[in-house]
Amino acid sequence: MKKAVLAVFTVLCVSVLNAQTEDELKAKLAEKNDSIASIQGRADAIQAQIDALPGWKIGAFGTIGGTISQFNNWFAQGTPNNNAGNIGITGNAFANLQQEKFFWRNALTTNLTWVKVDDKDDPTDDDSFQPTTDVFNLSSLYGRKLSEKWAVSGLMEYRTTLLNNFNDPGYLDLGVGATWTPINNLVVVIHPLNYNFVFADDDTIFNSSLGAKIVADYTRQIGAVSFKTNFSAFSSYEDSDLSNWTWTNGFAYTIWKAIGVGFDFGLRSNKQEALNYQVNTLGNTTATFDNIDNELQTFWTLGLSYAF
Repeated sequence: MKKAVLAVFTVLCVSVLNAQTEDELKAKLAEKNDSIASIQGRADAIQAQIDALPGWKIGAFGTIGGTISQFNNWFAQGTPNNNAGNIGITGNAFANLQQEKFFWRNALTTNLTWVKVDDKDDPTDDDSFQPTTDVFNLSSLYGRKLSEKWAVSGLMEYRTTLLNNFNDPGYLDLGVGATWTPINNLVVVIHPLNYNFVFADDDTIFNSSLGAKIVADYTRQIGAVSFKTNFSAFSSYEDSDLSNWTWTNGFAYTIWKAIGVGFDFGLRSNKQEALNYQVNTLGNTTATFDNIDNELQTFWTLGLSYAF
Protein backbone atom coordinates (compact mmCIF):
# COMPACT_ATOMS: atom_id res chain seq x y z
CA MET A 1 0.00 0.00 0.00
CA LYS A 2 2.81 2.37 0.93
CA LYS A 3 4.48 1.66 -2.41
CA ALA A 4 1.29 2.44 -4.28
CA VAL A 5 0.84 5.73 -2.40
CA LEU A 6 4.48 6.61 -3.06
CA ALA A 7 4.10 5.86 -6.76
CA VAL A 8 1.00 8.04 -7.03
CA PHE A 9 2.73 10.85 -5.12
CA THR A 10 5.74 10.61 -7.43
CA VAL A 11 3.58 10.81 -10.56
CA LEU A 12 1.74 13.82 -9.17
CA CYS A 13 5.00 15.57 -8.33
CA VAL A 14 6.41 14.91 -11.79
CA SER A 15 3.18 16.18 -13.41
CA VAL A 16 3.26 19.36 -11.32
CA LEU A 17 6.93 19.93 -12.13
CA ASN A 18 6.34 19.33 -15.83
CA ALA A 19 3.38 21.73 -15.82
CA GLN A 20 5.48 24.35 -14.05
CA THR A 21 8.33 23.82 -16.49
CA GLU A 22 5.97 24.07 -19.49
CA ASP A 23 4.40 27.28 -18.15
CA GLU A 24 7.82 28.76 -17.50
CA LEU A 25 8.98 27.90 -21.01
CA LYS A 26 5.81 29.37 -22.55
CA ALA A 27 6.35 32.56 -20.53
CA LYS A 28 9.93 32.80 -21.78
CA LEU A 29 8.76 32.18 -25.35
CA ALA A 30 6.19 34.98 -25.04
CA GLU A 31 8.93 37.33 -23.84
CA LYS A 32 11.13 36.40 -26.79
CA ASN A 33 8.27 36.90 -29.25
CA ASP A 34 7.61 40.33 -27.78
CA SER A 35 11.31 41.14 -28.15
CA ILE A 36 11.34 39.96 -31.76
CA ALA A 37 8.25 42.07 -32.55
CA SER A 38 9.88 45.09 -30.92
CA ILE A 39 13.11 44.59 -32.88
CA GLN A 40 11.15 44.13 -36.13
CA GLY A 41 9.23 47.34 -35.44
CA ARG A 42 12.46 49.31 -35.00
CA ALA A 43 13.92 47.70 -38.12
CA ASP A 44 10.81 48.61 -40.13
CA ALA A 45 11.03 52.22 -38.94
CA ILE A 46 14.68 52.43 -40.03
CA GLN A 47 13.82 50.84 -43.38
CA ALA A 48 11.06 53.39 -43.90
CA GLN A 49 13.59 56.17 -43.37
CA ILE A 50 15.93 54.52 -45.88
CA ASP A 51 13.11 54.19 -48.43
CA ALA A 52 12.28 57.89 -48.02
CA LEU A 53 15.84 59.00 -48.81
CA PRO A 54 16.37 60.68 -52.19
CA GLY A 55 17.92 58.64 -54.99
CA TRP A 56 17.37 55.42 -56.89
CA LYS A 57 16.02 52.24 -55.32
CA ILE A 58 16.47 49.16 -57.52
CA GLY A 59 15.45 45.57 -56.81
CA ALA A 60 14.26 42.32 -58.35
CA PHE A 61 13.17 38.81 -57.44
CA GLY A 62 11.83 35.91 -59.46
CA THR A 63 10.77 32.28 -59.54
CA ILE A 64 12.04 29.35 -61.57
CA GLY A 65 9.91 26.20 -61.51
CA GLY A 66 10.21 23.01 -63.48
CA THR A 67 9.45 19.29 -63.63
CA ILE A 68 10.46 16.42 -65.91
CA SER A 69 9.03 12.90 -66.15
CA GLN A 70 9.31 9.72 -68.21
CA PHE A 71 6.84 6.84 -68.58
CA ASN A 72 7.56 3.47 -70.17
CA ASN A 73 4.78 0.90 -70.68
CA TRP A 74 2.53 2.71 -68.20
CA PHE A 75 -0.61 1.22 -69.70
CA ALA A 76 -3.04 2.81 -67.24
CA GLN A 77 -2.80 6.10 -69.17
CA GLY A 78 -3.58 6.97 -72.77
CA THR A 79 0.06 7.51 -73.76
CA PRO A 80 2.00 4.76 -71.94
CA ASN A 81 5.38 5.83 -73.36
CA ASN A 82 6.17 9.52 -73.06
CA ASN A 83 8.59 12.16 -71.90
CA ALA A 84 7.09 15.27 -70.34
CA GLY A 85 8.24 18.43 -68.66
CA ASN A 86 7.47 22.04 -67.92
CA ILE A 87 9.52 25.14 -67.21
CA GLY A 88 8.19 28.31 -65.57
CA ILE A 89 9.99 31.62 -65.08
CA THR A 90 8.65 34.75 -63.38
CA GLY A 91 10.34 38.06 -62.75
CA ASN A 92 9.47 41.14 -60.70
CA ALA A 93 11.78 44.15 -60.98
CA PHE A 94 11.58 47.82 -60.07
CA ALA A 95 13.68 50.96 -60.42
CA ASN A 96 12.33 53.92 -58.45
CA LEU A 97 13.72 57.44 -58.22
CA GLN A 98 12.72 59.48 -55.17
CA GLN A 99 13.42 63.22 -55.02
CA GLU A 100 12.21 66.06 -52.84
CA LYS A 101 9.74 67.45 -55.39
CA PHE A 102 9.05 64.51 -57.69
CA PHE A 103 9.28 60.73 -58.11
CA TRP A 104 9.66 58.34 -61.02
CA ARG A 105 8.63 54.69 -60.51
CA ASN A 106 9.32 51.94 -63.06
CA ALA A 107 8.24 48.30 -62.80
CA LEU A 108 8.47 45.12 -64.87
CA THR A 109 6.48 41.92 -64.32
CA THR A 110 6.78 38.84 -66.50
CA ASN A 111 5.60 35.23 -66.24
CA LEU A 112 6.55 32.65 -68.88
CA THR A 113 5.85 28.90 -68.93
CA TRP A 114 6.66 26.17 -71.45
CA VAL A 115 5.19 22.63 -71.48
CA LYS A 116 6.38 19.55 -73.40
CA VAL A 117 4.72 16.16 -73.93
CA ASP A 118 6.50 13.72 -76.27
CA ASP A 119 4.49 10.63 -77.16
CA LYS A 120 7.23 8.15 -78.09
CA ASP A 121 4.67 5.94 -79.87
CA ASP A 122 3.68 8.78 -82.22
CA PRO A 123 6.55 9.89 -84.48
CA THR A 124 4.42 12.71 -85.92
CA ASP A 125 3.60 14.49 -82.64
CA ASP A 126 5.19 17.80 -81.68
CA ASP A 127 7.80 17.05 -79.01
CA SER A 128 8.99 20.64 -78.56
CA PHE A 129 8.30 22.88 -75.58
CA GLN A 130 5.10 24.86 -76.16
CA PRO A 131 4.46 28.19 -74.42
CA THR A 132 1.45 28.29 -72.09
CA THR A 133 1.56 31.09 -69.50
CA ASP A 134 2.66 34.31 -71.18
CA VAL A 135 2.51 37.59 -69.25
CA PHE A 136 4.46 40.81 -69.79
CA ASN A 137 3.75 44.11 -68.04
CA LEU A 138 5.88 47.27 -68.10
CA SER A 139 4.90 50.52 -66.36
CA SER A 140 6.38 53.95 -65.75
CA LEU A 141 4.85 56.50 -63.38
CA TYR A 142 6.03 60.10 -62.97
CA GLY A 143 4.65 62.32 -60.22
CA ARG A 144 5.12 65.94 -59.21
CA LYS A 145 4.53 66.20 -55.47
CA LEU A 146 1.80 68.44 -54.09
CA SER A 147 2.27 67.20 -50.54
CA GLU A 148 3.85 64.27 -48.71
CA LYS A 149 1.09 61.89 -49.84
CA TRP A 150 -0.36 63.42 -53.04
CA ALA A 151 1.10 64.17 -56.44
CA VAL A 152 0.01 65.14 -59.95
CA SER A 153 1.07 62.21 -62.12
CA GLY A 154 1.32 60.71 -65.57
CA LEU A 155 1.35 56.96 -66.27
CA MET A 156 2.47 54.76 -69.14
CA GLU A 157 1.60 51.07 -68.88
CA TYR A 158 2.12 48.43 -71.58
CA ARG A 159 0.79 44.87 -71.43
CA THR A 160 1.16 42.06 -73.96
CA THR A 161 2.41 38.52 -74.51
CA LEU A 162 5.98 37.69 -75.60
CA LEU A 163 5.95 34.06 -76.74
CA ASN A 164 2.61 33.89 -78.54
CA ASN A 165 1.01 36.66 -80.60
CA PHE A 166 3.32 39.46 -79.53
CA ASN A 167 1.37 42.73 -79.47
CA ASP A 168 -1.75 40.91 -80.72
CA PRO A 169 -3.32 42.05 -78.55
CA GLY A 170 -1.16 44.66 -76.87
CA TYR A 171 -2.44 47.37 -74.53
CA LEU A 172 -0.87 50.79 -74.03
CA ASP A 173 -2.37 53.06 -71.38
CA LEU A 174 -1.44 56.74 -71.32
CA GLY A 175 -3.10 58.94 -68.74
CA VAL A 176 -2.87 61.77 -66.23
CA GLY A 177 -4.39 62.38 -62.83
CA ALA A 178 -3.29 61.96 -59.22
CA THR A 179 -1.16 59.52 -57.24
CA TRP A 180 -1.70 58.77 -53.55
CA THR A 181 1.01 57.26 -51.35
CA PRO A 182 -0.67 56.79 -47.95
CA ILE A 183 2.10 54.56 -46.55
CA ASN A 184 5.57 53.47 -47.59
CA ASN A 185 5.66 50.95 -50.47
CA LEU A 186 1.98 51.48 -51.39
CA VAL A 187 1.19 53.52 -54.51
CA VAL A 188 -2.37 54.20 -55.68
CA VAL A 189 -2.84 55.80 -59.11
CA ILE A 190 -6.16 57.52 -59.89
CA HIS A 191 -6.26 58.79 -63.48
CA PRO A 192 -9.71 59.94 -64.69
CA LEU A 193 -8.23 60.89 -68.07
CA ASN A 194 -6.66 57.83 -69.70
CA TYR A 195 -6.60 56.51 -73.26
CA ASN A 196 -6.35 52.75 -73.71
CA PHE A 197 -4.64 52.00 -77.03
CA VAL A 198 -5.31 48.42 -78.16
CA PHE A 199 -3.12 46.84 -80.86
CA ALA A 200 -4.51 43.76 -82.62
CA ASP A 201 -4.97 42.25 -86.07
CA ASP A 202 -8.74 41.91 -85.57
CA ASP A 203 -10.01 45.46 -85.11
CA THR A 204 -13.62 44.28 -85.16
CA ILE A 205 -13.17 42.90 -81.63
CA PHE A 206 -10.34 44.95 -80.14
CA ASN A 207 -10.95 48.70 -79.96
CA SER A 208 -9.18 51.58 -78.27
CA SER A 209 -11.17 53.90 -76.03
CA LEU A 210 -11.07 56.73 -73.52
CA GLY A 211 -11.66 55.93 -69.87
CA ALA A 212 -10.37 55.96 -66.30
CA LYS A 213 -7.33 54.11 -64.97
CA ILE A 214 -6.78 52.86 -61.42
CA VAL A 215 -3.58 51.13 -60.29
CA ALA A 216 -2.60 49.94 -56.81
CA ASP A 217 0.90 48.56 -56.23
CA TYR A 218 2.52 47.32 -53.03
CA THR A 219 6.10 46.05 -53.09
CA ARG A 220 8.05 45.20 -49.96
CA GLN A 221 10.75 43.04 -48.42
CA ILE A 222 10.50 41.93 -44.79
CA GLY A 223 13.50 39.91 -43.73
CA ALA A 224 13.67 36.83 -45.94
CA VAL A 225 10.28 37.49 -47.55
CA SER A 226 9.84 39.57 -50.72
CA PHE A 227 6.44 40.20 -52.21
CA LYS A 228 4.68 42.35 -54.78
CA THR A 229 1.00 42.79 -55.53
CA ASN A 230 -0.30 44.91 -58.40
CA PHE A 231 -3.88 45.66 -59.42
CA SER A 232 -4.48 47.50 -62.70
CA ALA A 233 -7.95 48.36 -63.99
CA PHE A 234 -9.26 50.32 -66.97
CA SER A 235 -12.89 51.46 -67.11
CA SER A 236 -13.98 52.58 -70.57
CA TYR A 237 -16.24 55.62 -70.89
CA GLU A 238 -17.44 54.39 -74.31
CA ASP A 239 -18.52 50.79 -73.62
CA SER A 240 -18.18 48.50 -70.60
CA ASP A 241 -17.22 45.65 -72.99
CA LEU A 242 -13.92 47.49 -73.53
CA SER A 243 -13.06 47.58 -69.80
CA ASN A 244 -10.55 45.19 -68.24
CA TRP A 245 -8.57 44.49 -65.06
CA THR A 246 -5.53 42.43 -64.06
CA TRP A 247 -4.26 41.46 -60.59
CA THR A 248 -0.80 39.87 -60.25
CA ASN A 249 1.04 38.72 -57.11
CA GLY A 250 4.55 37.48 -56.48
CA PHE A 251 6.06 36.03 -53.28
CA ALA A 252 9.58 34.80 -52.58
CA TYR A 253 10.99 33.34 -49.36
CA THR A 254 14.78 33.14 -49.16
CA ILE A 255 16.01 29.94 -47.50
CA TRP A 256 19.74 30.00 -48.21
CA LYS A 257 21.64 33.02 -49.48
CA ALA A 258 19.59 34.23 -52.50
CA ILE A 259 17.83 30.91 -53.14
CA GLY A 260 14.38 30.15 -51.82
CA VAL A 261 10.81 29.26 -52.68
CA GLY A 262 8.61 31.42 -54.89
CA PHE A 263 4.91 31.54 -55.63
CA ASP A 264 3.17 33.71 -58.23
CA PHE A 265 -0.47 33.93 -59.19
CA GLY A 266 -2.63 36.24 -61.26
CA LEU A 267 -6.24 36.99 -62.15
CA ARG A 268 -7.62 38.82 -65.18
CA SER A 269 -10.96 39.81 -66.70
CA ASN A 270 -11.01 41.00 -70.32
CA LYS A 271 -14.13 40.58 -72.44
CA GLN A 272 -12.34 41.47 -75.68
CA GLU A 273 -9.87 38.63 -75.16
CA ALA A 274 -12.69 36.21 -74.30
CA LEU A 275 -14.55 37.07 -77.51
CA ASN A 276 -11.37 36.87 -79.61
CA TYR A 277 -10.70 33.37 -78.24
CA GLN A 278 -14.20 32.21 -79.13
CA VAL A 279 -14.16 33.67 -82.66
CA ASN A 280 -10.56 33.35 -83.87
CA THR A 281 -9.33 30.33 -81.87
CA LEU A 282 -12.43 28.15 -81.49
CA GLY A 283 -14.11 29.34 -84.70
CA ASN A 284 -17.37 30.24 -82.98
CA THR A 285 -18.81 32.67 -85.57
CA THR A 286 -21.99 33.26 -83.56
CA ALA A 287 -20.15 34.60 -80.52
CA THR A 288 -20.72 38.26 -79.61
CA PHE A 289 -20.09 40.50 -76.62
CA ASP A 290 -23.69 39.86 -75.56
CA ASN A 291 -23.64 36.04 -75.48
CA ILE A 292 -20.11 35.04 -74.46
CA ASP A 293 -19.20 33.94 -70.95
CA ASN A 294 -16.40 36.22 -69.80
CA GLU A 295 -14.71 33.63 -67.58
CA LEU A 296 -12.10 34.66 -65.05
CA GLN A 297 -8.54 34.14 -66.34
CA THR A 298 -6.04 32.74 -63.83
CA PHE A 299 -2.47 31.44 -63.57
CA TRP A 300 -0.08 30.34 -60.83
CA THR A 301 3.55 29.21 -60.64
CA LEU A 302 5.35 27.52 -57.73
CA GLY A 303 9.06 26.74 -57.71
CA LEU A 304 12.54 27.78 -56.70
CA SER A 305 13.19 31.51 -56.43
CA TYR A 306 16.27 33.68 -56.78
CA ALA A 307 16.38 37.12 -55.19
CA PHE A 308 18.69 39.79 -56.60
